[in-house]
Amino acid sequence: MTRISHWLAFAALALPVVSTAQEEKKTLNVLFIGNSYTARHNLSTVVKAMAEAGNPGLTFNRTDVIYGGRTLKDHWRLGTQNIVSQSTVTEAEEKATLAALEKAVAADPKDKYAASALARHRALLPVLESNRQPWDIIVLQSYRDDLSGDPTLYAQYAPKFASLAKAQGARVVLYETTPTTQNEKPLAAAPDPAPVLAKTRAIATLANSIGASVAPMALVTQRCQEQRPDITHRFINDAHLNQNLAYLTACTLYATIFEKSPVGLPVDSITDIRTFEGKPADKTKDRDGLPLTRTFSAKDRADLQRIAWEGWNEFQKLR
Repeated sequence: MTRISHWLAFAALALPVVSTAQEEKKTLNVLFIGNSYTARHNLSTVVKAMAEAGNPGLTFNRTDVIYGGRTLKDHWRLGTQNIVSQSTVTEAEEKATLAALEKAVAADPKDKYAASALARHRALLPVLESNRQPWDIIVLQSYRDDLSGDPTLYAQYAPKFASLAKAQGARVVLYETTPTTQNEKPLAAAPDPAPVLAKTRAIATLANSIGASVAPMALVTQRCQEQRPDITHRFINDAHLNQNLAYLTACTLYATIFEKSPVGLPVDSITDIRTFEGKPADKTKDRDGLPLTRTFSAKDRADLQRIAWEGWNEFQKLR
């Protein structure tokens, strides 16, 4: 069995079947590309915990490439494509990226993203040959780059990354964020489904065109708002997803990666990485002054897991 067909067999698993492919595939190397919507709550580590809990014997190796507030277009400028192609990128290509980043930093010393990328690529160059392990899965996070334009910036750059990913034999997952539809307070009425449906269809079209899987967070979040209007999805004092939405997202990513239900996973808590900055500051509290770690009740955990699975399945019908 080739590496690609081996992974496709693994990815097609569905509960409760346990195949020989699952037993054979003991390690997944997963690259998460994004911004604070991936960094907050150490999202990839939560997905790792769920993946290993739901697939005994699996080692889920996760790597994050994070630039706060940046889009896939920015990641391309910052050389993240070389990390996607780490199994085949040449020394000449990496040196060209370094030269471009050095030029960017010299032109604008305040460009902290170019400076951060420059440090990352300087560290990568000496270990290029010893770092040839190809990725199994690459997660491409959207942000606001999927909201406007025809095509949107996300629709322009996700295919660029996907082409490189597939050349390495990796599967692509589009992690669609939903910053404009999160609610910071319980809802009195269900939100308007029209904008969410329009965005979801656009993501489905993109995914179909590049053969990608999707964590459809706009659709999943809307489903949660309809079924559990008491659950909030963003902080009041911070524009980011709160622990509820971070957990819902991790469940949806699990469903997307393994194409099976997260219902019953034992992971029951999530912790943010940003703390309360009021007076006095408190490193044990989140941005709203509540406990940094949220441990979900049995009902909330079950509901969030179920809603993630239902929303993921609903998206498949739209495809």
